[in-house]
Amino acid sequence: MASQANTIAQFNAYVGQETLHPLISVVDFSKLKPFKFRRGQLGVYAIFLKEVKCGDIIYGCHHYDYEEGSLLFVSPDQVYGIESDDAQQAKGKAIIFHPDLLLGTALGRNMDSYTFFSYEVNEALHLSERERATVNDCFEKIKHELEQTIDKHSKTLITSNLELLLQYSMRFYDRQFITRHHVNTDVLARFEQVLSNYFQSEKPLEIGLPSVAFCAAQINLSPNYLGDLIKKETGKSAQEHIQSKLIEYAKRKIQDSSKNISEVAYELGFKYPQHFTRMFKRATGYTPQEFKLLN
Repeated sequence: MASQANTIAQFNAYVGQETLHPLISVVDFSKLKPFKFRRGQLGVYAIFLKEVKCGDIIYGCHHYDYEEGSLLFVSPDQVYGIESDDAQQAKGKAIIFHPDLLLGTALGRNMDSYTFFSYEVNEALHLSERERATVNDCFEKIKHELEQTIDKHSKTLITSNLELLLQYSMRFYDRQFITRHHVNTDVLARFEQVLSNYFQSEKPLEIGLPSVAFCAAQINLSPNYLGDLIKKETGKSAQEHIQSKLIEYAKRKIQDSSKNISEVAYELGFKYPQHFTRMFKRATGYTPQEFKLLN
C-alpha cells in the first residue's frame, strides 16, 4: 500500500527516525531498524544519497538500479518508493525538507534554478569519490546544526548549508554533462530527428507546435534534463532549437508557390497565421510574404 508523507514528522515516523526539527531531517538509513519499503507520494523535498546497491527504486513509472555514490533529487508531490516484500536494512542517507523551510530565504528565491529536482530517476547524479566526500561533508554540517538547540541563527545556517549542497550538485551535474559528451551528442541527434519526423508528419495539423515536453518524451528524458543538456552542449535552449527547425521547414513551405501564408502557418501547427508571421519576422527579419517574394 502506498504511503504518504506531507511533513517531516510523517516521514521520520515512517522510517523510524527521531524528529529534531519540524522542517528538515537528515537520515542515515544504516542506523535505522529494517523496515518495509513502500511506494508513496512525498509532499516534501528529498535528496537521497545512495552509496551501495540496496534494491530497485521507483520514481514515477520508471525503475532505476542505483550505482555507488548516486544523488537523486525529488520535488514535492512526486511519487517515490523502493519496493520490498519484507523488512530490509536500508543503506545510504537522505535530507528531507519541507517547502516552508525556504520561505523568506535566498535559497527559496533561487529554488527554481535547481532544475534537477524535476529530473527523472534515470537522470540521477553519479558522483566520483571526491564528489561524494564533498556531499557527505554537507550532509554532516546540516546534521550537526540540527543537533544544536534551535535559535534565531538555525534557519540561516541550515538553509545556507543546504544551498551549498545544491550549488555543489549543480557543479557536479555540469561535470556529468561534460564527461558524457558522447551520450549527449547522441541525444542531440535524436532530438533533431524527433523534430524532423514531427514536421514531416501530420502532427502539426493534429496537435499543433511541438513542445519541449513532447520531444523529451520521445527520447525518454525529462523536459528539464533535455533542456539543460541542450543548453550545456550548444548554448541554446531546447525551445530555441525547436524554433530554428520550425523556421527551416517554414522557409521550405513558403517557397512552394501553390500554398499561401495561412496554409503554411496551419501546416506548421499555428492556430493563427498572424502568430506565425510575427515569429518568422523575429527570426529572419522578413515577413513570410516578403521572404516569398525574395525567392
